[in-house]
Amino acid sequence: MMNTTGSRAGRRARKRRRKKHEDVSKVTLSHEAQFVRLRKWLKERGFTSQHLIPVNFNDTGRGLMATHPIKANGTVISLPENCLLTTVTVLSSYMGEFIKRYQPPISPLVALCTFLVAERHRGDKSEWSPYIHVLPKFYTCPVYFPDDIIRLLPGSQQKKATEQKEQFEDLYSSSLTFFRSLQPLFSQPLEKLFTQDAVRWAWCSVNTRTVYMELDQSNYLSGEKDVYALAPYFDLLNHCPNVQVKAGFNKETHCYEIKSVHGCKKFQQAFINYGPHDNHKLLLEYGFVAPGNPHSVVYVDLVSRAQEQWCIDSALKLCNNLTEDNVKALERLSHLQQCTDHSRLEQLRVVESLRQEEQRILEHTQVLLQNLERQ
Repeated sequence: MMNTTGSRAGRRARKRRRKKHEDVSKVTLSHEAQFVRLRKWLKERGFTSQHLIPVNFNDTGRGLMATHPIKANGTVISLPENCLLTTVTVLSSYMGEFIKRYQPPISPLVALCTFLVAERHRGDKSEWSPYIHVLPKFYTCPVYFPDDIIRLLPGSQQKKATEQKEQFEDLYSSSLTFFRSLQPLFSQPLEKLFTQDAVRWAWCSVNTRTVYMELDQSNYLSGEKDVYALAPYFDLLNHCPNVQVKAGFNKETHCYEIKSVHGCKKFQQAFINYGPHDNHKLLLEYGFVAPGNPHSVVYVDLVSRAQEQWCIDSALKLCNNLTEDNVKALERLSHLQQCTDHSRLEQLRVVESLRQEEQRILEHTQVLLQNLERQ
């Protein structure tokens, strides 16, 4: 007679194993031409990484997987200084003399954005083309969102997203005269090269992918702090709020290094930590949402009234109203995803992810408030 209990238990165990495998599936990218080229280019500059390979994870997208265990306090990655793209790179390039002559001096951010746009335009002639080829073609930061998608964000985030778009537009319009001063470097009209779309791509590349590295202030740039360093390969590491790392430029080795506090197991994704950011900040600054983020919050705009006393009932009512608004937004997002282009779909998905995280927090808060109400 067949032991049906054991059979069911075996099936359950297999299903659990399959589900765990399905939850985080991965496809190696190391054989793809663009990554083969990037690793070869980095090797020529003194960087070799035997322990990390590029992989596409179903939950985070592109990332780096450890092919060997990384011990606690062990080095995750160490990138030589000459692999970093900074304003030092820009000022020593063909563009340097034009930047040095221009008045008033441009900011470090504009210098890097300008160089990225120019290098992407040069294609394979660019020294940095192996790196530029692996940069995202577009981003899911709110600065890319059309107005109808911004309106699907939570209220407080709508305001910040609009301010971000205005901030970028101000930077772009104030930089046009400088862009035109570079015309002798290009045969193509500058208006066709330094378009708003091209500069927005560069602006997001710098804002989402640079590591913090304090550089000596150049006399040829404005007084804004120069702290940006684009780090090829290194920037494939994804953020995880639960991971602890130590990061910084090692002046002895002349490398930018990441050390993992608790280490990383073989065949697991290696992560870094951008800091204790909630999902609103992660979406605004980096264009993604971290599911299960322990720093997640739901922002509420409260109007202070002198004689109004907030209690559990009013908090629960507010929570219910926010939940209702969230449900409607999620329904709208689901409908809009049925038929749309790829870039818009990615924008809708990241907004949906933020809304889902808020829904999780609101549902948990409702339960807590209801329990308090019964006491």
